[in-house]
Amino acid sequence: QVQLVESVGGSVQAGGSVRLSCAASGHTDSSYCMAWFRQPPGKPREGVATIYRDGKTTYADSVKGRFTISEDNVRDTLYLQMNSLKPDDTAVYYCATAEPGWYCTREAYDYNYWGLGTLVTVSS
Repeated sequence: QVQLVESVGGSVQAGGSVRLSCAASGHTDSSYCMAWFRQPPGKPREGVATIYRDGKTTYADSVKGRFTISEDNVRDTLYLQMNSLKPDDTAVYYCATAEPGWYCTREAYDYNYWGLGTLVTVSS
């Protein structure tokens, strides 16, 4: 059973930085995609960034150049470094993982396992 647990988010002023982590367990095959999603208040969930085991990453246009997704060598911790934060980045952030061998996209329907989410609030 795959389990994902995000770190506590928090509140930060615009221009600040936050680093999220996600502890992953239960994977039996390393050929899976991991991703960060977010859901702003009153809006649908959106893909933020993805990373595959070969290190290839993708980012939503809204966060390119500001956010960095990474993971540790054994793929049991996923990170999201968020810099130059804006009030529009306020959201509940989720980590997610797809089934091994599945597509590495930023579409929520491609992911079977989700953390409970953590709130990041950016004030102006």
